[in-house]
Amino acid sequence: MIKYVDFVSVPVADQKRALEFYTTKLGLTVFTDQPFDDKQRWIELKLPNAQTKLVLFTADEHKDRIGQATNFSLVVDNLERTYAQLREAGVEFLGPPTKQEWGSFAIMVDSEGNKLLLKGDGK
Repeated sequence: MIKYVDFVSVPVADQKRALEFYTTKLGLTVFTDQPFDDKQRWIELKLPNAQTKLVLFTADEHKDRIGQATNFSLVVDNLERTYAQLREAGVEFLGPPTKQEWGSFAIMVDSEGNKLLLKGDGK
């Protein structure tokens, strides 16, 4: 049976710039960073307290996904505090946190123009 999601891919144009953003601004740590081919590296990043990793890699047929909305969300323990900390660190947001019936969220923009949904964990 399926046990968990191992990784999700974040499409990037510049792996070095994206690695800097995700480690310095978001605090993720490098799990794997190794050559993949003559154009890219395979970079897996660990999220604190999570099994699933983010991969900064873009297959040639997915280059059109760079700068779009991602198809996953990142849960944070305190959305207001995380929003303030990330803004202070220079992370761009499309707007302040918003509350909906299903929960609170904010959309941030990474170094590659990708839109990532941050969701409060409801506590």
